Amino acid sequence: ALTRRAVTLRVLLKDALLEPGAGVLSIYYLGKKFLGDLQPDGRILWQETGQVFNSPSAWATHCKKLVNPAKKSGCGWASVKYKGQKLDKYKATWLRLHQLHTPAATADESPASEGEEEELLMEEEEEEVLAGVSAEDKSRRAPGKSPSEPAHPEATTLGKRVDSKIRVPVRYCMLGSRDSARNPHTLVEVTSFAAINKFQPFNVAVSSNVLFLLIYQSLFLRGLSLVGWYHSHPHSPALPSLQDIDTQMDYQLRLQGSSNGFQPCLALLCSPYYSGNPGPESKISPFWVMPPPEQRPSDYGIPMDVEMAYVQDSFLTNDILHEMMLLVEFYKGAPDLVRLQEPWSQEHTYLDKLKISLASRTPKDQSLCHVLEQVCSVLKQGS
Repeated sequence: ALTRRAVTLRVLLKDALLEPGAGVLSIYYLGKKFLGDLQPDGRILWQETGQVFNSPSAWATHCKKLVNPAKKSGCGWASVKYKGQKLDKYKATWLRLHQLHTPAATADESPASEGEEEELLMEEEEEEVLAGVSAEDKSRRAPGKSPSEPAHPEATTLGKRVDSKIRVPVRYCMLGSRDSARNPHTLVEVTSFAAINKFQPFNVAVSSNVLFLLIYQSLFLRGLSLVGWYHSHPHSPALPSLQDIDTQMDYQLRLQGSSNGFQPCLALLCSPYYSGNPGPESKISPFWVMPPPEQRPSDYGIPMDVEMAYVQDSFLTNDILHEMMLLVEFYKGAPDLVRLQEPWSQEHTYLDKLKISLASRTPKDQSLCHVLEQVCSVLKQGS
């Protein structure tokens, strides 16, 4: 007896449902397009690299993992298109012609092979884990209803400074479907890889000099590679907003470019004046975005907490010290300059807080104290 798994590209070619050709196969995944040649023997040649794959699933899984390293499967027959039509449509046609009593496929549904059914089930389970939905939650939720809206959605006026207000973060599972009316500055709690039974797809090590001062001007002069971006939430937690999540997802795809290997892209958030920080030191947190499940491609990406190893440099480079003084000179006349003599907390002024943050990221060298004092002195004069 024939089974769905017995239907391969070779079978479809033999029965003239498909024809070999260059660029007739395609995959579209999270803004990336992949083109492949269908060879007479039923194998797939990826045009960009010349790699050959024995099945649609193998090719789809490989391509999707380049964009999303956490991807486990590719759902090849549902993801790969032949001249603009999904391959599983051709499989359904073949099954009907051979009278396997397969119901006619609609525009949105088509029978999958046994392997594809397993992949689809895996993705459905993965979707529930990422959304943080338990079996009990699913039994209580009415069909067709999405998770409830955040209990305290933030309301801000367009054009107003929002960092001056404390923004209460929400859990990712509370977001539900993407809503254009939702405030893009809503903060979202990050999810650990361990919580969804996955491994972090790359290791991150950051040096104390980098945390001391990010100098993007010297990036290419030193022959370094771009691996991410950074910005601050001055008075809010170091957590990504909905806007940050979309931006990071976009940067991940841009940085990937046409590279055949996985190219990491990291976001750093700095929270210098948030009252909830454990101490005077500014908090710097990295995050990465996992694409949403394929069944819900319009959902927000999932912000993932990234573990970061700290490397203590033995000295501060001269260009960092020089850049510090340039920054002081540039900003000391700014109209919104922080008044360093004013109290930041009951125990510390803003100047005290700055010294503590800088000192925590400097090499343990007493000779550097005068450098910090010089920087803080110039800042104090300017404010």
